[in-house]
Amino acid sequence: MLPVFADAVFKRTYAITPDETWPQAAARVAKAVADDPAQETVFATLIRERVFIPGGRYLYSSGRPLMQVSNCFGFLAEDSREGWSDLMRSALMCLSTGGGIGVNYSKVRPSGTPIARMGGTSSGPIALMQMVNEVGRHVMSGGSRRSALWAGLHWKHPDIDAFIAIKDWNVDIRAMKAKSFDYPAPLDMTNVSVIIDQEYLDGLTSGNVRIGELHRRICDAASRTGEPAFRNDVLITADDPDAVTGNPCQEAVLHDNDVCNLGSIVLPRILSISHLEFAVRAAVQFLYNGSLRGYYPTEKIAAMAKRNRRIGLGIMGLHEFMLTHGGKYEWSGELDKFLNVWKDVAEDESRKYAARKGGAVPVATRAIAPTGTISIMAETTSGIEPIFRTAYKRRYQSHGRYLYQYVVDPTVKRLMDAGHDVKDIEDAFSLSKDVPRRLGVQASVQAYTDQAISSTVNLPANYDSTELAGTIAQYLPRLKGVTFYPDQSRAGQPLVPVALEEALGQEGVVYEEDSERCKQGVCGL
Repeated sequence: MLPVFADAVFKRTYAITPDETWPQAAARVAKAVADDPAQETVFATLIRERVFIPGGRYLYSSGRPLMQVSNCFGFLAEDSREGWSDLMRSALMCLSTGGGIGVNYSKVRPSGTPIARMGGTSSGPIALMQMVNEVGRHVMSGGSRRSALWAGLHWKHPDIDAFIAIKDWNVDIRAMKAKSFDYPAPLDMTNVSVIIDQEYLDGLTSGNVRIGELHRRICDAASRTGEPAFRNDVLITADDPDAVTGNPCQEAVLHDNDVCNLGSIVLPRILSISHLEFAVRAAVQFLYNGSLRGYYPTEKIAAMAKRNRRIGLGIMGLHEFMLTHGGKYEWSGELDKFLNVWKDVAEDESRKYAARKGGAVPVATRAIAPTGTISIMAETTSGIEPIFRTAYKRRYQSHGRYLYQYVVDPTVKRLMDAGHDVKDIEDAFSLSKDVPRRLGVQASVQAYTDQAISSTVNLPANYDSTELAGTIAQYLPRLKGVTFYPDQSRAGQPLVPVALEEALGQEGVVYEEDSERCKQGVCGL
């Protein structure tokens, strides 16, 4: 059985009936995906014991009449009326089944460009982004899962300056956002990234004035608002020349009309190298089977899934693994040994299992997702992220209401139970003062990952943008993407640090936000 908070997240987000237990869910998901009883037993055991946890769409939709198991989809926006219409339809079809979408808008002509056949001028890519953003605002899968979106624009696009500033909302919008998180603002449902290439990277090292100035503006915006992020197409296209877009969190690198199919190995629950090899082989089989059984929202996506059989087997609990194998958030030889097995076995099993099934070999096998809710259920740290804080309040939405729960990090709990002193544990806040170390770990892990890594580098409030620009220039050639989050940069911040003692006495209690009645931000139900 799951502990209190993990069970609350499971029941709220994934349980198919109000009284479903985690072991029952593991059996349900395994049965929906497995080929035979023996495989079903293996899948159910790994999920029940939380050694492997499939992506949230598997947990939610397996066993339902519409079994849509893909977490996300990717598109390349075309510069035509037909292309815009196709994108809007695809967005609605994908978001309404619970999948997030990522769109590369770089082919759309600049705002103000004359339109020869119809007359008038082009609205430009940002107008199309806003249209998709509004689809996301009004499509809420299952009544509680907010749509996830990503927009990318190439750095040489003429509208790049407006794109960089799109999240730098004015004082009035920020005030309304602080009052109501649902108040509409430009691209507020969408993560945004500047897409860079070799010319951009060369310009950073050669002192190109135009590129240097653009880089400073991007980093200035990121240090204040958290966006835009960077997407490095040099590394991405070196592994896959047809990868033109990505998913909302950018761990999956996708072709046009492509799909990502995710699950994660819970690294701290791995008992040995042989245990890891067994878990990785079973997880590859699970995800491959899921790609065969899942519903696809459009014919183009179904065709691409058949051709690519892309899977994204990730890891979670990296920081917990570090804490139990040395203590600091840093790269180690032990981690290298485990990730080499993850890499080599995933590639080997994908080839063998594809041959056994008579289908395409996956074009890619490994992507490290943020694993937010499933890492809570696994009771470990998410993806490669450090512990956020020893204790915090977690804000979430449920059927139109914003709620809070107090959380003591499960890794911290286990260390406390084992008699460890937790006051010196590094977390996202302490590491926000050591950005090179955070980026160094991500760059090291990227070398083992054929897709990408979703990792948000926390920054202190008002972080020096010049320092950030220099650090990013140093690490960007080794990263497929990087995202930042400056503390207090957004109203409605979902995780708020609290004292460990405060949280210990209130775990499991649900509080409802009521900004009019409760000046402190939460009220007891």
